[in-house]
This record gives sequence, structure tokens and C-alpha cells, in this order.
Amino acid sequence: MKKTLSVVASLAIAATCGLGMALPAHAADATGVTATASQSPQSSTDTSSMDPQHQAIVDRILAELPAGWEARLDAARAKYGLKGEEWQQFRDSAINPGDYQCQTTDLSKYANSLLDGAQDPWAIFILSLFGGFDMPTYDALIYGKESSSNTFGVKGEYTHQLNSEMKNLKRFWDIDSARIELIPMHGADVFTSPDRLARTLSVLYGGTAEENLDLADMLIELVDSEPVLQGGANPIFTFNAFAYSEKDDPQPLGITDRIIMGDGILQGMSAVNLGDVAPRGILGHEFGHHVQYQKNLFESDLTGPEATRRTELMADAFGTYYLTHSRGESLNAARVLKSEKSFYQVGDCSFTSSGHHGTPDQRFNSASWAAGVADDAPNQGHILPALTFDKLFEAKLPDLVKPDSK
Repeated sequence: MKKTLSVVASLAIAATCGLGMALPAHAADATGVTATASQSPQSSTDTSSMDPQHQAIVDRILAELPAGWEARLDAARAKYGLKGEEWQQFRDSAINPGDYQCQTTDLSKYANSLLDGAQDPWAIFILSLFGGFDMPTYDALIYGKESSSNTFGVKGEYTHQLNSEMKNLKRFWDIDSARIELIPMHGADVFTSPDRLARTLSVLYGGTAEENLDLADMLIELVDSEPVLQGGANPIFTFNAFAYSEKDDPQPLGITDRIIMGDGILQGMSAVNLGDVAPRGILGHEFGHHVQYQKNLFESDLTGPEATRRTELMADAFGTYYLTHSRGESLNAARVLKSEKSFYQVGDCSFTSSGHHGTPDQRFNSASWAAGVADDAPNQGHILPALTFDKLFEAKLPDLVKPDSK
């Protein structure tokens, strides 16, 4: 499988990063932007609608970027598995949205509010064109290392919980997990260090880290010029958690198997009152993807949205089975419900996207089913082998995804 990223919440909840960024409402009504006008010979990016302060910064950045920077950025996203999923036309196998209840969750509402109050929404949009919102992800993916000095959460509040759970997960599942690393992602750390940002820019745009220092300084200036971005500490920069593996990759990059936990997704779960349980659920889900990697469970006869939905719902089930098992986290009934609600919160309504992870109801149902498997087992001390659990899941999957609106 080639450099597979399994994402709990797509970068900034799929709507707030990159070209599909959901700008604040007043930005959508702004006038004076054209697709073909240019303020730079290197790019078709138009800065004429920006306020003078941001326009000056962005024009300097455009002048510093190498020729063909858009293509270089696309190539880097593809190389590291970060290329966004394309919206697709309905296929015969695609889900009919009319058959399903698909609610906007509190978490998605929270994510969509993170850029409210921006002074110049176009500056934020152009930062996204430069790949700015992905830079903490590249930093953690390419340069992150597991270390006893790592902290999780903005104030380190999840450090002990997640490190402890990672050790338990490695003991729980029947895979070779000794070399899977747990790595944090902190946005402010990247945007307060020109050296650190420059090395990431060298990956995206070429050249050495030293040659990218001026560009790093300019991007930091751009981020600092917009208060809503909080110097890179806005949760939108790290609203993500994912598993990464190069297993069976014919062209490995030498990046170790890892799970990356962003501050932003942890802040989001806390904001919807699930901060005590959701981090465990997210980590359990991502570890479930490593079970899938090692047991070759990504392969199926399904295609497109249905294929991705299957693997994501399966990871929800793996995660919840661990959380509720007596030899896992052994959560009580109230906390099990919170865990199930955590998966509900990251459901999506992107029915035709190959990145579709399942509706909120489907994700809740998958987690609830897995909790029942653990709770109803006659031998509470026995851990089902991963492949045995998978067979149970595959048999249940049609029920988990059947239409629910009638």
C-alpha cells in the first residue's frame, strides 16, 4: 500500500484547508477577484482584493517562490499521501444521500467557526494556496520523532493519557507494533521557528533549508499579521490525526510507521465536551489502521466512497472494542457512550468523495456494535484475534451502512 494516510478528521475538517477552504461568509461576497489577473510573473494568484498590509506580504512571498511552485506543491502532496480527495460524480456504487440521515455535528460547527473574525479572509485563503495549513502536518510526518520529551495537547494535558494508551494498544492487538511511533503535532511550534519551517519548505518547493529561510520569515510574517491565526496556534492548523505506513510500498521514503495526533483535533473534542474520552477513541481508531496495514485489511471488492467508508468504520470498531474490553481501557457505560459520540462527531456527509468516512450515525453505530461485542463476550478476559474480529465486522457491515431515513 503506497504511503497511506488514514485521517480521522480530514485536514481542518475537509472544508477549511487547501483549495476547498470555507472562508468566512463576508469573504464569499467580496468583489474584485479574478481568476486570471496576476500580481506576479510566477503565479496566477491575484492579490488585488487584499488589504494593503497583507497584499505587500503576499506579493513578496510570490516573488520569492520558485517557478512552478503550484506544481511542486501538488507533487509533494502526492508524494507524501497528502493530496486531497477529488469530488467525484455519482457512480452506480455510490451512496444515495437521500437514503441517509446526515447531521451537521457540533465538532464540524466548531471547526467552521475557527476563522470567524478574520481581518482579511483573502490573506487566509492565499495562505492555504501556499500550503500553509498543511505545514505542521508535513513537519510532524517527515521530521517528527517519538521521544520521552514529547507532549500532547496545547498544554501537555494529554501526554500521560496517550502515552499510556499507546503502550496498552501495543500489548492488546496481535500485530508487530514495537516500531509504531506516537508523535505530536503543534502548529505554533512550526510558525515560531524559521529554521523549522524552512526545512519543510525545502520539501515542498525545493532548495535547501537555508535557501528557504527568507520565505519562511515571510510566511511567519503573514501568519502573524492575521490575529485569528494565533501565530499558528489556531486549532485549524492541527485539526487532524492520522496513521501512516509504507508497508508494501515499492518506493518507500524511509518514514517510520507512526500515528500523529494534532493539538487541534484534541481541542475540538474538548470544545464539544468529549475531551476526557475522545483522545483515547482517536488513538484507538488510528491504531486500528495499523492493524489493517499489517493484516492486509484495506483490500476489498468495494470501490470509491464505499471502500473508504468500510475501512474507517472498521477502524472505529477496532478502536471501540479495545476501549471497552476488560483488558483494554475497560470504560464504564457512561464513558463508552462518550466514546461512541466521539466517532459520531467526525462523521461526514461527503457521500460522493473517495474520502468519505461514513455518516455520523454510521460511525456511532459501528462503535456501538463493537462495544456490544466486547460486552457480550462469554469470556471477558479473551481478546479476539484481529482477523476474527474483522470477520465479525464484515458480516455486520451491511447492517451498519443500510439506509436509515425510511
